[in-house]
Amino acid sequence: MSPSDTSGSSWTDRLFGGFRKTSERLTENLAGIVSKTRLDDAQLDGLEDALILSDLGPRAAARIRERLSDDRFDRGADEAAIKQAVADEVAAILRPVAKPLDIVAFPRPQVVLVIGVNGSGKTTTIAKLAHLFQEQDYSVMLVAGDTFRAAAIGQLAVWAERLGVPIIKGPEGGDPSAVVFDGVKAATEAGTDVLIVDTAGRLQNKRELMDELAKIRRVLGRLNVAAPHDVVLVLDATNGQNALQQIEIFKEVAGVTGLVMTKLDGTARGGVLVAAAEQYGLPIHAIGVGEKIDDLRPFDPDLVARVIAGVA
Repeated sequence: MSPSDTSGSSWTDRLFGGFRKTSERLTENLAGIVSKTRLDDAQLDGLEDALILSDLGPRAAARIRERLSDDRFDRGADEAAIKQAVADEVAAILRPVAKPLDIVAFPRPQVVLVIGVNGSGKTTTIAKLAHLFQEQDYSVMLVAGDTFRAAAIGQLAVWAERLGVPIIKGPEGGDPSAVVFDGVKAATEAGTDVLIVDTAGRLQNKRELMDELAKIRRVLGRLNVAAPHDVVLVLDATNGQNALQQIEIFKEVAGVTGLVMTKLDGTARGGVLVAAAEQYGLPIHAIGVGEKIDDLRPFDPDLVARVIAGVA
């Protein structure tokens, strides 16, 4: 998954569109803070509040406030200067976590376990990830490990057919670990590069989910001691701060190794991407700004920072 995939005006335009409400919300919250004189503590407090209201989170907001406090804008603070300073600091937060999901496992396959609550766009994200890997000439196989919902199995099967990739599935209500076992075995025999595994998204019973994921891990380990190579959590940006709570829970129950943020289109809560980066430091592999198959891409932290801050 190469960061160069983000090049091209169409993706940039979609990104600006997806973060538009976040940018507008931040601009609205910053209104009245700018000054022709040196920023004082009250204005800095107002700026910090504006960033928190824009879902960048208290830690990132405090960090940006400190940066602006050091600068102080001795010649006066206009809106463009403040936005640029915000963009610079947001980029500094995002750069360390902007890490594409690279296929490096040997022997193959690289097993990517995809987790997330129901409704987060998990199944669609799996299809988009598969498409990204296909674009790089990797062979892909899917595993319908969410056996508790017939709709999930059916939806993933439809995507597999559209993409022209094989899928391993079992009966509704079947043992997920047995389906995963069959998937790893089939992918290993076929020499498939990437095996993407869907999992159940239930959080009502954390212990049950933890036990289920632990069993899947044990089964994977029998066939490939390095598997799963990646445990990717899909987050719905429209959930705002609730997305951070999901990171906390899934880190505990599943050993999350990276994030994919979806549904950034049309939400005013895109700032949560920054909050997640600052609070958890987990790799952010890709972001989604639409429903189309190519609307998920690795992200350019500098571009995203400029978009969030409203710097053209």
